[in-house]
Amino acid sequence: MKSLLIFFILSTCCSAACSSQGHDSLFIASAIQQLENSRDYTLKIADMVDGDHYGFRPTPEAMSFGEQLIHLSYNLGWLSSSYLSSGEHPINEDDKRLQDKDSIRVVVARTYDHAIAVMQNFDRRNLGDTVKFFAGPMTKMQIINLMSDHQTHHRGQVLVYLRLCGYTPPRYVGW
Repeated sequence: MKSLLIFFILSTCCSAACSSQGHDSLFIASAIQQLENSRDYTLKIADMVDGDHYGFRPTPEAMSFGEQLIHLSYNLGWLSSSYLSSGEHPINEDDKRLQDKDSIRVVVARTYDHAIAVMQNFDRRNLGDTVKFFAGPMTKMQIINLMSDHQTHHRGQVLVYLRLCGYTPPRYVGW
């Protein structure tokens, strides 16, 4: 009877561990798919706006359209390089000052490609690792969720800019 109980406990633990590993792998795969879709959608938005509108800002204190894209990209690069990998940030100080459409598009594409590569090489066993973040300790899983949330926040603002400039945003692409 004791052997049966030990077998049951070990089976349950192994099953839970396998299930957790499956969920972790699914989370990483979903994060990669979300980043790929987000890259494609963000670049579609970047491409549809003519270069003259990259300097558009709805109010004097707001970021311009181009600055929104750079900010979105900078944050994505910062989170992925500082908290999920030990690689270099894909955006340098000169990139942060870019204002022309073609250069900004290159930075956006490069940053998304960097973040996707980080996620493709990310070890799912590190999802629960805690990192020191300015807003307090966060797990790496929370950092991945923050990457998604931040880019969605700023892309949402850019969609309003599109409407204000007379553009019809492309149809939304989710996960």
